Amino acid sequence: MKHLKHNISPIFNKNSKILILGSFPSPKSRENEIFYGNPQNRFWLVLAKLFNEPTPETKTDKIDFLLKHKIALWDVVAECIIRGASDCTIKNAKPNDLNIIFKKANISAVFTTGKTATKLYKQFFNKESIYLPSPSPANFAYNFEKLVVEYSKILKFL
Repeated sequence: MKHLKHNISPIFNKNSKILILGSFPSPKSRENEIFYGNPQNRFWLVLAKLFNEPTPETKTDKIDFLLKHKIALWDVVAECIIRGASDCTIKNAKPNDLNIIFKKANISAVFTTGKTATKLYKQFFNKESIYLPSPSPANFAYNFEKLVVEYSKILKFL
């Protein structure tokens, strides 16, 4: 396992109201340079369903979708050692500087996707976040409908 650095810039602007944080980009996300870049990941499908819009397909469409809905998106971890896309293998993690977002946007709520992102956010920043289940296809505990229900929590803060 080699030491990897995050290669995707945060997505946000001054109008962003909520921040959704994953743990660290998967190999497919790093390759495509967009969050939740694995076509099997359900993140974009869930958000599209929440806002009753078509699923954004291109990197530009995904960025525009987030900004339109006042959602900032990044990851807790800036660099780490990780095996594949398996969050449970993250070691030697260093945090991203979230102040890049907090200084420019009036964020009213922070959401973390998955147990690892939630644990690392609390560890690095000593703050609580609102838990969202991982949209990964490996998360068999949550089918699509259940994910949509859980992710609907974000609507209260927009």
